[in-house]
Amino acid sequence: MENRNFTLTADNLENLKNFSDILKKDYSTMMNEALEDYFEKEQKKLVEKSTGDENAMTNLDFDEFWDDVEI
Repeated sequence: MENRNFTLTADNLENLKNFSDILKKDYSTMMNEALEDYFEKEQKKLVEKSTGDENAMTNLDFDEFWDDVEI
């Protein structure tokens, strides 16, 4: 995979070092775990938003649904 540069804040860098020491995990493992958690949460948000948008388009009340229907 292609390497890309990114910047971490000083606080995040310090937390990464501290938790690496406490948890006895390397930085790469911790970063991958954090990203997996982030992507999972964002995916859930997207699904919920998509479902909400879909429901907003299809949830008509009785009068709205039958308003233009002629029998």
